[in-house]
Amino acid sequence: MKLLVIGSGGREHALAWALLKSPKASHVYVAPGNGGTAIMDRVTNVPITDPSALLAFAQETGIELTVVGPEAPLAAGVVDLFQAAGLKIFGPTQRAAQLESSKDYAKAFMQRHGIPTAAYQTFTDPAAAHEYLDSQGAPIVIKADGLAAGKGVVVATTLEQAHDAVDSMLGDGSLGAAGARVVIEACLTGEEASFIVMADGQHIVPLASSQDHKRLADGDTGPNTGGMGAYSPAPVVSPVIHDRIMAEVIEPTINAMREEGIPFTGFLYAGVMIGPGDDATRSIGVLEFNCRMGDPETQPILMRLKSDLLTLIEAAVATKLDTQTLDWDPATALCVVMASHGYPAKARVGDTITGHLDSNDQVVVFHAGTLLNSDGQLISNGGRVLGVTAIAGDVAQARTLAYDAVTKIDFDGAQYRTDIAWRALNK
Repeated sequence: MKLLVIGSGGREHALAWALLKSPKASHVYVAPGNGGTAIMDRVTNVPITDPSALLAFAQETGIELTVVGPEAPLAAGVVDLFQAAGLKIFGPTQRAAQLESSKDYAKAFMQRHGIPTAAYQTFTDPAAAHEYLDSQGAPIVIKADGLAAGKGVVVATTLEQAHDAVDSMLGDGSLGAAGARVVIEACLTGEEASFIVMADGQHIVPLASSQDHKRLADGDTGPNTGGMGAYSPAPVVSPVIHDRIMAEVIEPTINAMREEGIPFTGFLYAGVMIGPGDDATRSIGVLEFNCRMGDPETQPILMRLKSDLLTLIEAAVATKLDTQTLDWDPATALCVVMASHGYPAKARVGDTITGHLDSNDQVVVFHAGTLLNSDGQLISNGGRVLGVTAIAGDVAQARTLAYDAVTKIDFDGAQYRTDIAWRALNK
């Protein structure tokens, strides 16, 4: 089968890598891809991002199945376009993708259907937002309503930070249309986990649990990023918590979307805050929905997946996920993100990447913001550059392998956390 993966990040490199494991996959095209996908066997990068041009390419090339990686094409309606042309594509429609593309839509949806989440209000007027902040106090969370590439959330520990966040989103337009409306919500406390499922509009298959590290620096300090590392499984998602998230969050969401006439097909990601206490009674609250796999969670999750990903996606597109069961490696997989100088504020690009970038059965270097220049040299081309991912018997072994690999890679200004999976190790 000829396959198309839409996107250019570490998630898309991992998706292409996993799809090629299927005996049914003959070739994978990645649009637009990155420096890592450019050098893979049976993979071709395609310099296209426009949905209409992607459709034309798929038709001309005889693409038999398309998988959408990032959120922007989903919000732009690429799934609707492909479906209208009779092409198989895995991802939610534009209307269904509002669960991610509009924080206000998602919060109202959850409130409407009794899905646990923090109390909130939405604002377009800066003065009203500031007045609300003063009435609520800190800590408090300010979110840009639209898509902001993982940079539209500020967890303010002081009112000064909260007011600054509102000014930067509603006042100076630094986030463009994404920040033209903000959601201000109560700050949930506990331990966050990433809970990702595959859905076909009717049936649900949960993927392995994982935990992301949003903050830039060790000890969960510094600004929020798109994610500086992840590991799977996440110990906080015990069997009891897993069942509760399915029953209290995932199943009500998929059922309610179908009842509202917007069936959800694709990867659904719930960022869930799990409060302290006993598993049967501790609080569970949805921080956000994403309508695709997380990045960097995809990398360790797919390292552990033993089932045929292509077969799973084919079943989902055919509304037959209920025929599938997933087989997981019991080991732990862990991803360390190497980011560029200046990330997340203003990432520098063009730095030459050298060192040991080869992969093996235990360590895979997934590329994100990389590019092969005209001389065939690998250079940085984005904020998050590489996702060095290792799999081993336990979290300590996986972490050692990943960081050993990180030390053998070099580019000027590289920054990475040294404490990925600290919560799991503390347990």
